[in-house]
Amino acid sequence: MYFPSRLARRASLALALVVSAAACGSDSPAAPTEPSDPATETFAASLGVNISQMTRKSADLYVQDLVVGTGAEATSGRIIRVTYTGWLKNGTQFETNAGGNTYAFKLGDHVVIGGWDQGLVGMRVGGKRRLVIGSNLGYGPGGSPPKIPANATLIFDVELVSMV
Repeated sequence: MYFPSRLARRASLALALVVSAAACGSDSPAAPTEPSDPATETFAASLGVNISQMTRKSADLYVQDLVVGTGAEATSGRIIRVTYTGWLKNGTQFETNAGGNTYAFKLGDHVVIGGWDQGLVGMRVGGKRRLVIGSNLGYGPGGSPPKIPANATLIFDVELVSMV
């Protein structure tokens, strides 16, 4: 009878572990390969997102006015100043400028993600709007590592502070 040496048994076990790990992949879930679909996703309760109560602008954009402003209306081509907070659907906050300086950009000039260029049109100064943005109007299949994974649905609460 053949009895492998202790060294041979260890080498065999190590090889089995490597093969097993390669077959299983990593412990973290694989990034989705398809674009996100906000209408079919589940959102963390802390976000207060209810897609059925939002206005569907497209398959990748849902909006809800939390506060309707009374100032001038945001239109494409205008420079707007906003404060915002962004979350992933699991409730992880990935960015905010709330309590800090406003962010200014020319609406419709493609300097922000498509969901903002489309979702902020029609807001009035003083208003607050929630945007739920599918990956096709967000950061797409590349995401924005390390904070935003591939094909992520994004949730933003945006306040329109002023407009030039």
